Amino acid sequence: MAWFPLLFPLLIGSTAPGAAYVLTQPSSMSKALRETANIPCSGNGISNKYVHWYQQKAGQAPGLVIYEDNKRPSWISDRFSGSNSGDRATLSISGLQAEDEAHYYCQVWDSNSIAHSGTE
Repeated sequence: MAWFPLLFPLLIGSTAPGAAYVLTQPSSMSKALRETANIPCSGNGISNKYVHWYQQKAGQAPGLVIYEDNKRPSWISDRFSGSNSGDRATLSISGLQAEDEAHYYCQVWDSNSIAHSGTE
């Protein structure tokens, strides 16, 4: 069985001092090829905000894979999907392929703050 890592380094930021919104993700995740990865992004009342997901492969700039919780750009495979409920949003990648090895970042934005968290 072939294994590859989905690693999740944490990055948190805010544009508004005193109004930081904290997102958390696991530090790492490993799955076998052809399995499904469910990558969580937790934040207090996150379902009240839109969550966007980005993929960053080694040596490349981040690219959008899911926006507004569950919308997928036309160029993104339907193996990628998103959900958002309660205090947790999830990026799901089904039928994992070697090309899916990357950092995955969740991001939320509202008029008071912006926060983002990442998974490698």
